[in-house]
Amino acid sequence: MSESRLLAVSDLHVAYPENRDIVDRLKPVTPGDWLLVAGDVGERLADIAWALGLLADRFERVVWVPGNHELWSPPNETPDLRGVARYDHLVRMCRNLGVLTPEDDYPLWEGAGGPVRIVPLFLLYDYTFLPEGHPTKAAALAHAHDTGVVCTDEYMLHPDPYPTREAWCRARVELTERRLVELDDDVPLVFVNHYPLVREPTDILRYPQFAQWCGTTATRDWHRRYRTAAMIYGHLHIPRVTWYDGVRFEEVSLGYPREWKRRPGTRQLLRDVLPESGVLPGS
Repeated sequence: MSESRLLAVSDLHVAYPENRDIVDRLKPVTPGDWLLVAGDVGERLADIAWALGLLADRFERVVWVPGNHELWSPPNETPDLRGVARYDHLVRMCRNLGVLTPEDDYPLWEGAGGPVRIVPLFLLYDYTFLPEGHPTKAAALAHAHDTGVVCTDEYMLHPDPYPTREAWCRARVELTERRLVELDDDVPLVFVNHYPLVREPTDILRYPQFAQWCGTTATRDWHRRYRTAAMIYGHLHIPRVTWYDGVRFEEVSLGYPREWKRRPGTRQLLRDVLPESGVLPGS
C-alpha cells in the first residue's frame, strides 16, 4: 500500500457549477491522505459548508485557511455577519465538520515526506505590496480606481471591529508571530496561507495594481526566520512553483472556469506538498 500523501488545493470557487462538479469528484490518492485548502472555497456559508464537509468526509484530515471570498458579507445571507464575527462563525463551522483552522493547534504530518508541522495562517493584507510608481496606499488605490482594477474586498470584506483591514492584518500577524515563537521543537514547517508570504509571486500579475490586495511585507522573512519545508498559497489564480532562498512556494489554485479552461495541457489539481517524496500521477 502506498504511503499517505499531504495534498493541497485552493480557490475552488464552488459557486460556479463547473467548479462544484470538480469538487464533487475530488478524492484522496491513497488512504490516509490529508488535504490543505488555502482559501476561497466560496462566498456563501452554505457553499463553504457543503464543500468542506464533503472533503472532510473523504480525506483523513482537512486543514482550511480563509481566503478573501469567505470573509465577504454577501447580500441577503443569514446570519448577516461582518469581519471578525464572520471569521469566528466560519471557525465554528469548521470545527463542527472536523476541519482544522488557523485557530487550532498546528498538526504534525508524519506521512510521506514528514515529519512536518502544518501551520495554517490567517493574516490578510495591509496594502504594502504597492505597484511601482505609487508609493502610498492612497496613491495605489486611486490608481486602481482610475484603471478599473479594484478588488471586490473594498466593498464586501469588512474589518469590524477593527477600523481598517490593515489593522486587522497587523493584529493577525502579531498573534501568529507569538505562536510561532512558542514552538518548542525543530520540526520543519509547511506554511499554508491564502496569500504568498513574499511579494515576488505578484510580479507576474497582468494588472500590477492588484498586488496591494495580495499580502503583507511583514511576512517577507518568515520562510528564512523559521525552518520552512514549503509555503502553500492561492489567490493569484496562477498555479506554479517558485523558489525563494531555497524554499519552495507553490500556488495551488483551481480558479474560475474561464481561467482553468484555457490552461494548456492537463494538470493534477491536488498538488503534492512534499514532492521530493514522489510525484502524483498526472502531475
